[in-house]
Amino acid sequence: MPEIVKSEIVMSETAVPDTSPITRAFVLAAGLGKRMRPITATVPKPLVEVAGRALLDHALDRAAEGGITKAVVNVHYLADLIEGHVGKRRTAPEIVISDERDALLETGGGVKKALPLLGTEPFVVFNADSFWLEGPESNLGRLIAAWDPEAMDILLLVAPTATSLGYEGGGDFVMDSSGALERRGEREIAPFIYAGVAILKPGLFAGTPEGAFSLNLLFDRAIAARRLHGLRLDGQWLHVGTPEAITAAEARVKSTAPVA
Repeated sequence: MPEIVKSEIVMSETAVPDTSPITRAFVLAAGLGKRMRPITATVPKPLVEVAGRALLDHALDRAAEGGITKAVVNVHYLADLIEGHVGKRRTAPEIVISDERDALLETGGGVKKALPLLGTEPFVVFNADSFWLEGPESNLGRLIAAWDPEAMDILLLVAPTATSLGYEGGGDFVMDSSGALERRGEREIAPFIYAGVAILKPGLFAGTPEGAFSLNLLFDRAIAARRLHGLRLDGQWLHVGTPEAITAAEARVKSTAPVA
């Protein structure tokens, strides 16, 4: 059984640079899941099932497939249910709980609180509802292989707007030939959506607000420095944001399952 550790543990890592592959991840699982109501009145969104498994398990499985050995999962809404669920997992990665029961810290504040558990090297951030159909290779493995800390502060997994299932927005980013990202302009349609997975450097959180703030603050700082990059997802991103989207996602998964 993966070890469950509370966030009060003091970080034991030293500040010595680590040249090993990225092996740590933070999973954002504390949100209220308002758009998924009424399901999330009694079940936190990360535990909503798609194709027979909780969204959180899909994310953790993807993390393990990409080489992540330790994942920090933050909790706030219906936190006991999430803690109980991950405590029953029998497979990698090791799970560490970052407790936000006292106050919901949003995406950036949640990661910042958990930095002592993540160490001093770049790490992956997952949205708990990040869900996609893989191509020939692990997309997380591709993302980690593409990471270049000399040229990048943040690397996002991005999905094509036109082929993403269940998404009806205008997209998030445009990407140039080098992989650098820019926000879409007003009244424009952007070709790429943020697929909910990113690699970040811990040092980016220096000078950020205390308490709640969004990771978009760091994305915008990286854009200004021309150091926000993207990697196109190989496969199909499935946006599971509403109860209706669950049915569509499950039908898509079923259509791609190998025939017995």
